[in-house]
Amino acid sequence: MATRTLLKPPLRPLSSLSVHSSSPFLPSLRQQQIRCISAYGYEQAKALTFREYGDPRDILSLHTHSISPAHGNLLTLRFLASPINPADINQLQGVYPSKPTFTTSLGTAEPIAVGGNEGVAEVIGLGDAAAKEGWKKGDWAIMKAPGFGTWRTHAQTTADKLTRLEREWLGDKGEITPIQAGTVSVNPCTAYRMLRDFVDVQEGEWFVQNGANSGVGRAAVQLARIWGMKSINVVRARESAEETEKLKAELRGLGADVVVTEDEAQAKSFGAQVKEMTNGGREKVRLALNCVGGKSATALARVLSPGGAHVTYGAMAKQPVQLPFALIVFKNISFHGFWVSNWSERHPKEKAETVAEVLKWTREGKFKDIPVDELKWTWDTTQEELVKAVEGTLGGFRKGKGVFVFEGT
Repeated sequence: MATRTLLKPPLRPLSSLSVHSSSPFLPSLRQQQIRCISAYGYEQAKALTFREYGDPRDILSLHTHSISPAHGNLLTLRFLASPINPADINQLQGVYPSKPTFTTSLGTAEPIAVGGNEGVAEVIGLGDAAAKEGWKKGDWAIMKAPGFGTWRTHAQTTADKLTRLEREWLGDKGEITPIQAGTVSVNPCTAYRMLRDFVDVQEGEWFVQNGANSGVGRAAVQLARIWGMKSINVVRARESAEETEKLKAELRGLGADVVVTEDEAQAKSFGAQVKEMTNGGREKVRLALNCVGGKSATALARVLSPGGAHVTYGAMAKQPVQLPFALIVFKNISFHGFWVSNWSERHPKEKAETVAEVLKWTREGKFKDIPVDELKWTWDTTQEELVKAVEGTLGGFRKGKGVFVFEGT
């Protein structure tokens, strides 16, 4: 059941504001009424929340509450776009390392948490101290760390929890869309740092990855193209040969040099094929990016050149990564793990620089959006619709990443 907290003071109808019809402020007041702002500046907000861990359909509830006017170092945010990532579902289930923030500050007797970890929001109110720090109404911001709770229409927080998207990052004419800004901090940054931080892949050299159709995989393909790297990309076969070929062609269109299925990558002949692709092995395969695990991860490791690095950032198959003795000892392959949330907290300056560079390439048309499934969130969107959208992330093949896009909230 949705929880509702009474507004204090209550929302008054537009007629009670006694504004003459010729007043230049009338349009903005009407807009405020649509956005559910009281005459005293209290913002009415909705959030997709939970009190305990479990399956999304069992624990998520749409909660309505009010937010007082910002003062001091506080910023009031209106969310623009918030994606639904697999890690968000894991967090709801209680199996993700990063835990959400349970609080009673949203007007409930028992602590609740807001779902979602990634998104972009607009500053619509701020206190004097926040203004002195350079924040302005209209600024866009993303969250510095997971656990903030981005599946909501509005929030209030302090600047230390946010990374401001500078105006030059977004373009003079607003070239960056809310969806592009709201999905930049996880997948593109994960791909960027893995390609740059583990082994020095030179221009003309190769990397290999599974899950190449994922958000990280698509980002890696495009970043590699920008930097002059070559890529071998492994995907799951679709239900038909035509659908599989369509997917391969789509990735090649982004810049993928080679695209194969999991069955092809795990075949005994794959090593010989990679040797042929790489000019008889003279072009090195220096890096492997793994988000699947199990046999798929081992297949990537086997085609790495001596001294290569194998980086795991996911476990879609829910199977362990096996480390073959010969690869470790005789080929000196190094195995690593990468979690962008942990990296971001330790390297905030580098994270901001990474975001800025990806957004620059996006403005220039060098970096394309991931396919998305836009899920409109208006003031009248029901709890059932929102929960269904979250559950959809657990399904099989989707037409794109689910993203909440907020309208009229």
